[in-house]
Amino acid sequence: MAPQSGRPPGPANNDQTSDDGTPIGPPSGLSSIPTQYISEQSLRQMLKSIAYDEAREDTYRLKGVQLIDSVRGSLHLPVKTFDTAAVYYHKFRIRFPSSEYNYEDVALASLFVACKVEDTIKKSKEILCAAHNLRQPHDNKTADDKAFESPSRFTVGLERHILETIGFDFRVQYPQKLLIKMVRSMFSPRGNEGTEDGQNFLRVAYDMSIDVYKTFAPIKQSTFTLVLAILELTALFTGKGSEAVNRFKGSQWHSSKASILETMLDLLNLYTQFPRSTKVGARFNLNKLMDVKIDLNKMVSKEGNQRYYPWCDRCAQDALEANPVTPGSATSPATNNSLSGSSTVKRKVTASEGTLRFVFDAELARKERDLIAEYHNNEYEEYEVQVEEPIRETESRHSSRSSHNHSHRNHGSHNSHNDNHGWSPYQRSRHGSHQSDRPKGRKTYAYY
Repeated sequence: MAPQSGRPPGPANNDQTSDDGTPIGPPSGLSSIPTQYISEQSLRQMLKSIAYDEAREDTYRLKGVQLIDSVRGSLHLPVKTFDTAAVYYHKFRIRFPSSEYNYEDVALASLFVACKVEDTIKKSKEILCAAHNLRQPHDNKTADDKAFESPSRFTVGLERHILETIGFDFRVQYPQKLLIKMVRSMFSPRGNEGTEDGQNFLRVAYDMSIDVYKTFAPIKQSTFTLVLAILELTALFTGKGSEAVNRFKGSQWHSSKASILETMLDLLNLYTQFPRSTKVGARFNLNKLMDVKIDLNKMVSKEGNQRYYPWCDRCAQDALEANPVTPGSATSPATNNSLSGSSTVKRKVTASEGTLRFVFDAELARKERDLIAEYHNNEYEEYEVQVEEPIRETESRHSSRSSHNHSHRNHGSHNSHNDNHGWSPYQRSRHGSHQSDRPKGRKTYAYY
């Protein structure tokens, strides 16, 4: 026979009570809502908080994305894996300063995570081996080499930090698929001439879709905005397809003209400042790129738009004043095999942080936050109480010295523990012995 429970039976209704095993109180842990897009103003604030040096960090951003693209081509991975890895790489870099990690390590770890997300699974040793063979083509190695064991453990450890940074939000836009469909609709088959123009247009536009991931545009804009900006900028470069591009209005594609112009100017800044690090910038003359950029700036001013959309003047921060930082490339486990594979990236943990959970439903997260706030709000009541404290009477110096001499005559050397009571006229020696308390040559008188 089963033992009887000592808990009294609850009421016979369908209401939820404490007897059904439901814990009373708020759910444990903290909730976080992942965001897929970040505005330019929020992005600058995040970069300022990590002491972002624009002149130095732009080079690391370009090299990291270029490394992802090179390793992706060496392993014959699809372009969607490159898109995912580049987005994870950018989201990690805007939250951690480069002094805590090496950009090559984060780039390879981002590609490792992207391979799992896009179901193009590659082992960490295979990715590290491909990167090593690209850097040192005269020293080709295989993925089974023992030299990749320590960097492999480091990459696996860095994977957890990347997952926490992106908030387990694996949503990434893929503009290449939509770009090909829109180019096909622009250049309908009208003979060999129309087909050839469409192919030349697509070559430039497709390479531009790779270059756009070398900027922060993919984490700021949607897929339609990226594609429309690439099509319009390609038409300005090649001088073909301008009429067909004008048929695509931003309002019909869940975008705005201001967002499209912002993306186009981001690409032009990349092509004018780092033309050799891109695929499209080296194909055109720099003067032509500058002329297109000037025309777009005039268009932005004429239409009354701002350079970045949306932008709040009241919330604008001062210019970035950051100290230059240097990544630890010399001490990185990816370049130094003698170091251990432990991760050097430290996630900032607050004192009140518990189990961190990521919620995708914003309305559900708000309700849970309001529920938890009822249990964590501390309410205080202030009381003023007047208390009368008696004043202690201090003993005079003469009475203290007299009591000390009286105690010394009565106890003598048998009670050495009371020598320091009261006001002692002599100081103890450094050795702390009782015999040195009395100076030499002093006579003691006794009365009988």
